[in-house]
Amino acid sequence: MTSLVHMETSLSSKMTDSWELDLIKLSQEAMGKAYCPYSKFPVGSALLTTDGKVFTGCNVENACNYLGLCAERVAVNKAVSEGYHNFKAIAVCSEMVDTYITPCGGCRQVLLEFGQTWIVLMSKPDLSYEKRTVVDLIPLPFVSRAMSKYVQKDNSE
Repeated sequence: MTSLVHMETSLSSKMTDSWELDLIKLSQEAMGKAYCPYSKFPVGSALLTTDGKVFTGCNVENACNYLGLCAERVAVNKAVSEGYHNFKAIAVCSEMVDTYITPCGGCRQVLLEFGQTWIVLMSKPDLSYEKRTVVDLIPLPFVSRAMSKYVQKDNSE
């Protein structure tokens, strides 16, 4: 049985000349598995690792809104739980036709945790898309090196 949020594949086995469109199509497949009884707003994502693995995700809502998960974070969490930390791109899709879907602020921060220059493909149902880097979506980023000067040092020695 396939779980609502589980799909792992290798893009190289499905790759055409346009890997970006292939990744968007995989995000659309994942969107079909979304659990969104409250918002009725399905979102899908497909995360490509630097070595060609793809982890998909869909939004998973909860009656307690705070506990819901966005599609992007589902895909990232699946990849990290399998030992992957280096990403090439993520595609995000929804049913919106008038504008491209963008990751929310929380998802942007999660994506940033794994690098500033990898690609975010924000798409529409017709497969048109806008391509940006993670840092394009979150200018003046808060990153780990910003915290390092504030980490309390152990002076017990």
